[in-house]
Amino acid sequence: MNRRHLIFTGLAASLSPSLLRAAEGKFEVTRSKAEWQAMLSDLEYEVMREEGTERAFTSPLDDEKRAGQFLCKGCDLPLYASETKYDSGTGWPSFYQALPGAVKTKEDRRLFSVRTEVHCRRCGSHLGHIFDDGPQPTGKRHCLNGVSLVFQPSAA
Repeated sequence: MNRRHLIFTGLAASLSPSLLRAAEGKFEVTRSKAEWQAMLSDLEYEVMREEGTERAFTSPLDDEKRAGQFLCKGCDLPLYASETKYDSGTGWPSFYQALPGAVKTKEDRRLFSVRTEVHCRRCGSHLGHIFDDGPQPTGKRHCLNGVSLVFQPSAA
């Protein structure tokens, strides 16, 4: 690797995730930076709009076991059914499958590795990452930030 390649790689990695996301296209639900900041806490904004990560074992949704759905905190789109949630032991809410058409993925090359990021398909909010160490039937682990989600219990 030559110096020029290293400089350009570092520059690309330093670009704001929100600028990169803006270049990827529009979403059904769009808000200005000020609107997102007004509706989200500082941590929610960092995770959902800047692709950050909440600390492990801090989300009450990690222990949520009731029947229902997990919605996007940014736009209320149903993302995951409680039937696909499982205890991965990682400290983040984990699912083996999203609802059909609910999420989009993109490659994440930060931190010197390649991971798969998962985002809400309607508003683009960052949810977490998908790994290949989950249970059957998919073998996937959607490792999500609880601050990106709202739990909606099933009607009894």
